Amino acid sequence: MKNQSPKLELIQNESAQKVDVLVDGELFTSFIYPDTLDKPVLFPINTSQGTTVTRGWPLTPRPGERFDHPHHIGLWFNYGDVNGLDFWNNSYAIPADKKSNYGHIVLSSINSISSSGSTGQLEVTQEWKNESGETLLEEKTTFIFSADGSDRSIARISTLTAVNGPVTFTDNKEGMIALRVSRELEHPSTKPELFTDASGKITDVPTMNNEGITGMYTSSNGSKGDDVWGTRGDWVELAGEIGEESISVIIYDHPGNVGYPTYWHARGYGLFAANPLGQKAMSEGKEELNYKLENGESMTFRFKVDVISGKKLSPTEINQMYESWKSN
Repeated sequence: MKNQSPKLELIQNESAQKVDVLVDGELFTSFIYPDTLDKPVLFPINTSQGTTVTRGWPLTPRPGERFDHPHHIGLWFNYGDVNGLDFWNNSYAIPADKKSNYGHIVLSSINSISSSGSTGQLEVTQEWKNESGETLLEEKTTFIFSADGSDRSIARISTLTAVNGPVTFTDNKEGMIALRVSRELEHPSTKPELFTDASGKITDVPTMNNEGITGMYTSSNGSKGDDVWGTRGDWVELAGEIGEESISVIIYDHPGNVGYPTYWHARGYGLFAANPLGQKAMSEGKEELNYKLENGESMTFRFKVDVISGKKLSPTEINQMYESWKSN
């Protein structure tokens, strides 16, 4: 019999540079901020049954996984063109002589950790920096973690403030909140594909064995599968099975976000992202948003991620969940 009132707690491990989120003593996710990464992320993310929905590579690789896009780790939040710097594609794979073209995000402070019953909250301050260490943006983020029966959720509320002069988010398809999912939740691979980032670098994504590969995107706008990419919507669900477990991962936009309703940068190979600021590539040039913060100005983004285990949801049910989220 499943526990209808799970106990959620947050435990900081300063030496390991992480905060674990536990539900009834079992790992839901960890906020990790090691010096070896170019951004803090949530990794891994597990269902209530302990099944990992995030890709393991490059941190904890598992057999049969893809090893493309080394910057796709767990659940993260950044953008591909901030004052001309690429925060999205930065990783250990960027050569030292190219690093000046990239930005990175560092944890400045953990401001509070709290939990009560089946919910917990983590408040952090992060800084978006160039390679010289100068800060462009201060980010204040609140994570709200919750557990309800076999459902798990992560709300992320992030306020970005320009702190050293104006900051321009030049329209770019690489953004903003993103999740790289496990192999089983990808779409079945039908042909090799090439993907080009904003700087023109090409990544080869080959055809792979499709045994046990079950993922399918569904958008609030009615699109399914690969047709979700480049469309706007309030939410997108990625549903599939890992072993015998039915799993849904849902990302929700919020009406208060700049660029609402967001465009979806959702790829069949396992990248699941909402990008409200990247409109030109998504709309085939029909729309463009170059958003600018003057010095001292701020903008706030609210997103929610649900990880649902053991049941299949209808669009009507997900719409009800979205209505509850946006009214908070």
